[in-house]
Amino acid sequence: MYHESLRIARLFFGLFLYGAGIVLTIHANLGYSPWDVFHAGLGRHMNLSIGAANIVFSVVIVAAFLAIKESVGFGTLCNMVAIGGFIDLLTRSGWIPVMGGFVSGVIMMFCGLFVIAAGSFFYIGAGYGSGPRDSLMVILAKYTGKPVGFCRCCVEGTVLFFGWLLGGCAGVGTVLAALGVGFAVQTVFTLLRFDVRKVRQEPLGETCTRLKALFIRPSS
Repeated sequence: MYHESLRIARLFFGLFLYGAGIVLTIHANLGYSPWDVFHAGLGRHMNLSIGAANIVFSVVIVAAFLAIKESVGFGTLCNMVAIGGFIDLLTRSGWIPVMGGFVSGVIMMFCGLFVIAAGSFFYIGAGYGSGPRDSLMVILAKYTGKPVGFCRCCVEGTVLFFGWLLGGCAGVGTVLAALGVGFAVQTVFTLLRFDVRKVRQEPLGETCTRLKALFIRPSS
């Protein structure tokens, strides 16, 4: 039970870091990161906050994974709700200041990218399933054999294009994020000797069965 509690704590710590990293990139005030350009464009058309748009599109990705019979885990479902919630919470709290200068904005942007990479390390490493967006990166890395950083850049570039078409807010920081996120992920994963292709992601059904056996004892 102690080990399971540590895994769950690692999962949610990683999700919090991921959400905090996204807010850092937004508050860098140089233009949204690629995914947030997409979420902002989607939210603009659906009258939703960025956090809410994040949740809505996560549901779409998970539905697509189920349709092609890719496994969905407990961590995937938590990611769908928690990251969007953390984004809105941190945005409304005012804990993370908005930068007003170019240099300070660039520093905050890259800090955000490395925080996102650290968040990915923690929650993917928990083994409960990758989040909807990171699953795209992981699947691409597995099927192509390309470095995870390269695969992340491909995903980011694609969503940036569609986010721009939807009218999302792009800027200098968007380009920095699109080019820098792959580098940040590759750097953090390499330093921590973390290979996403070797982490077994536990399907939701298996997690539920195991947790039920662990926490619900049969009556004598």
